[in-house]
Order: sequence, then structure tokens, then C-alpha cells
Amino acid sequence: MRRASRKRRARPRVIHGAGRELFTHERCFIRQLWGLPADRTVSLARARVRPGVTTAWHALDGTAEWYLVFSGAGRVEVGRSRPRRVGPGDLVFIPPGVRQRIANIGRTDLVFHCLCLPAFTPACYHDSERPRPRSARSAKGVP
Repeated sequence: MRRASRKRRARPRVIHGAGRELFTHERCFIRQLWGLPADRTVSLARARVRPGVTTAWHALDGTAEWYLVFSGAGRVEVGRSRPRRVGPGDLVFIPPGVRQRIANIGRTDLVFHCLCLPAFTPACYHDSERPRPRSARSAKGVP
């Protein structure tokens, strides 16, 4: 029996050498592993922060984010929560629209994966260190 509606099925795949690492204005290196245009539902990136560096305060509007720490030592700040130390194996959840930053407090690079749901887009990114343009504040109902 045939189904009345068929959903497009995702095909299994292996992606070798996905994306190249780029230095961002957030003061960290990002390597996009999965996301747009291939998938709008989820994105995955590898982040690397050099010793002594703190990333820029930022938020992702409408997108939840998880950090999974692989190596190094960090101090993460999420919203109004107190700063927390993080290390290999730690998982950090950042709700949509909540500002965040992470500092490398170790002697080696801090490396973690960033999982975004739905997928990260430049439009969802908000730099919390710089004021939003008036047009963006008005569109979101912010004075």
C-alpha cells in the first residue's frame, strides 16, 4: 500500500573535510561541519578559542545552541547565570535569544562543537556587544 504523502528521505552520507576553519569577529575560529543549504533543521560547527581569549557576547534569535567541549578549559557565561567552568565532556545548553560568551582559561586551545536547532543562519545572529540598528529593534518590538 502506498502512502498518500511521501516525505523526502534524507540519504546517509559521509562528509570528508567539511568546511574550512575561518576566524570570525567573535574572536574565535569556526569550521562549519553541517547546515545550510543542505539542512535547515540543524547545523553543526567546530569552534576553537585561543588561550586567554574571550568570545564576543552574542545571542541567536529563535535558535537553541549546545556546546560540547572536546578539549581545553573554559569559563562559559549564559544569560544572567553565574560563570561556569567547562572542560572535556561538558555540555552547555543555551536557550534561543539568550546572550552567551566563552573564555579560554587554559594554556591550550579550547575546542568544542556548536549544535544549533534550527540551523544557524546569519539572520539569527545578534552581536550583544554592539547595539542593534533602530530598524532591527523596531521589527522585534524592542524600543
